[in-house]
Amino acid sequence: MSFKVAFVGAGSIGFTRGLMRDLLSVPEFNNIEVAFTDINAHNLEMVTQLVQRDITENGLSITIQSTTDRREALKDARYVFCVVRIGGLEAFQHDVDIPLKYGVDQCVGDTLCAGGIMYGQRGIAAILEICKDIREVADPNVLLLNYANPMAMLTWACNKYGGVRTIGLCHGVQGGHHQIAKALGLQKKEVDIICAGINHQTWYVSVKTNGADRTGDLLEAFENHPEFKQTEKVRIDMLRRFGYYSTESNGHLSEYVPWYRKRPEEINEWIDLGSWINGETGGYLRVCTEGRNWFETEFPNWMKGDPFVYSAEKRGEEHGSYIIEGLETGRVYRGHFNVVNNGVITNLPDDAIIEAPGYVDRNGINMPVVGDLPLGCAAVCNVSISVQRLAVEASVNGDDKLLRQAMMMDPLVGAVCNPKEIWQMVDEMLVAQAKWLPQYASAIDAAEKRLAAGNLLPTRENYQGAARLKTKTIEEQMEDREAATRNAIESDKAKERPAAAH
Repeated sequence: MSFKVAFVGAGSIGFTRGLMRDLLSVPEFNNIEVAFTDINAHNLEMVTQLVQRDITENGLSITIQSTTDRREALKDARYVFCVVRIGGLEAFQHDVDIPLKYGVDQCVGDTLCAGGIMYGQRGIAAILEICKDIREVADPNVLLLNYANPMAMLTWACNKYGGVRTIGLCHGVQGGHHQIAKALGLQKKEVDIICAGINHQTWYVSVKTNGADRTGDLLEAFENHPEFKQTEKVRIDMLRRFGYYSTESNGHLSEYVPWYRKRPEEINEWIDLGSWINGETGGYLRVCTEGRNWFETEFPNWMKGDPFVYSAEKRGEEHGSYIIEGLETGRVYRGHFNVVNNGVITNLPDDAIIEAPGYVDRNGINMPVVGDLPLGCAAVCNVSISVQRLAVEASVNGDDKLLRQAMMMDPLVGAVCNPKEIWQMVDEMLVAQAKWLPQYASAIDAAEKRLAAGNLLPTRENYQGAARLKTKTIEEQMEDREAATRNAIESDKAKERPAAAH
């Protein structure tokens, strides 16, 4: 069995290596073609060396085609993994720091809120160019498997404007599934779930054990769990108010809704600093920066370390390899996928990108009808969908008025900022990120003039937020080399959590 798989943004440390392990753990795939491409030749070279060594040490004869020429990598590809971060850590810093000046305190900033919206503006412009190359040189039946955030916005743009069949993939459902099982004192395999909503706001609308519905038992289970009652305060409160547990981490969820991060003096009541993912200000930016610096420093030692083992036992839970396995071998896989709604969730808009259960086999990717979400859950999702739709259309059309409207409609931005502040914040973000936003050239010129003219609203310069921790130096990371290495290779946003701290 031979076909070509291409990775765009292959310089991503965790995802590329982990996805390759998962893919090449399928016995039938020991003769596939693999291509890596990235705009950063240095990162691409390091990751290629590392993964090629894994392949060789596992006794496979696959040679990675590694190139900065994207079209060459995409040529004849049947499957394309998109794992890009447009603008890298430089742009990410702006996504976090500029909104902080206006009081918008984000933990992650890659899905919604001010950071996620701007990340989408950069990402959509780039992914539509990637789609153009895919249409022109890849296999006619190509499937784009998008892991890049903001997941819903990018997948929406690809399907509506990119002309490429695209499915969005995330591991949030699996993570919450493990948590629910742990809270109930069970193993994941003992708990059957149906989860539906939108990416990072997906709801466990059915939780069963031995055929009995346990959804009503979750609040008490989480409130009494020694770890989760400290680390998941926002998720537990949402469960208390809406009746259903949500997929995404405490830190993520806290920035998607208007209630938990709008007053600086209250933020620490809702978060936990035992792990960044539980709500630390700018936490994901910090660990990404530490991870990148550590990888650069430790790369020679990584090349001397143990290779990844390609086996069923070591295979991860990311959906991508299982989807390809189902399509190519006919083995049935059940997962949760991000697709155009088209009636799957009947009280969310048809054009939205929803996340819901699906089945994959040789006949394709099939999405059963879920029906209506509970009204409160649908209401939360619909607010975010409105922001996503505005943000997608803004980026595609280079329309800064729609961009500003997306910011106004964002739950947390709207809870913290008034319209004049939002307009000035958008001006600052457009100017700071100009080199990644070609579609906004005229809007950026106008924004530069307004900012230069003075008479600006006061902002909180150098404000660090309610719960920001210092980025560790290489020397500080060396005090716990194992933790630093785990952080650098993790592709699942702090799956391994340290003990809760206060």
